[in-house]
Amino acid sequence: MAPADGEQVKKFWADLGLPGLIDVHTHFMPDRVLAKVWAYFDSAGPLIGRPWPITYRDEEDERLATLRAFGVRSFTSMLYPHKPGMAAWLNSWAAQFASRTPDCLHTATFFPEQDAKRYVYEAVDKGARVFKSHLQVGAYDPNDALLDPVWGLLAETGIPIVIHCGSGPAPARYTGPGPIGRLLVRHPSLRLIIAHMGMPEYSDFLDLAGRHPTVHLDTTMAFTDFSEATAPFPRAELPRLAHLGDRILLGTDFPNIPYPYLHALEALARLDLGDDWLRAVCHDNAARLFAL
Repeated sequence: MAPADGEQVKKFWADLGLPGLIDVHTHFMPDRVLAKVWAYFDSAGPLIGRPWPITYRDEEDERLATLRAFGVRSFTSMLYPHKPGMAAWLNSWAAQFASRTPDCLHTATFFPEQDAKRYVYEAVDKGARVFKSHLQVGAYDPNDALLDPVWGLLAETGIPIVIHCGSGPAPARYTGPGPIGRLLVRHPSLRLIIAHMGMPEYSDFLDLAGRHPTVHLDTTMAFTDFSEATAPFPRAELPRLAHLGDRILLGTDFPNIPYPYLHALEALARLDLGDDWLRAVCHDNAARLFAL
């Protein structure tokens, strides 16, 4: 990170009168898992579809220092399994990471498997504050019966779930608004945070948020030049984006972004929805949701 980058990010939130940023969509995971994720991005694999350089390809300590230099007060360790037998191990790592990283919201995950109920209950008992579900990478139906006790617990406890369910950057069998719409019919009180604003099905996921007051959306990669080139946000939806301003949360995908962190913030500002909207999105909404 160039020092000027950090100073510009700090100026962004300071000019809004904020104490810093809260980023609900950042990735920290075991080194060997992150290395495989980066290798997949480097190969422009089928779920990526185009070149995707990693801007903040640094060691864990340096990535933490970068976020703190940006003034990110709280962040997450989004991690996710792509097959059975991974989630419990990832949750164990995430609990240890959270214990040594007090500004990280203790993150956990799950997969539809016989053991899911046990290890999700265990993660909640250990203090998990947020869960990650990745329907694209995991290639699973959120309505799988093996997940019924998981969704039931998370609905009961009100723990938010950041869920990648939009069909970007490449569709999968269970992405799109249909499976999530069916899930919310069965568990209407789930606090879902739709990752990437539901890209590219923005309008459909705004519809879901309009019908379900516990549904939020995160801004991860949306509105940036990189995403606008292939999945532009429909400008006709800007009034609804403004109306739902109390349920939009800053997310970035740090460190796995193909541009500087500052650009994600500038992309929000150029929507021209006002400083009150930016303050809510960049800090206040997440502070309320997570009682920070």
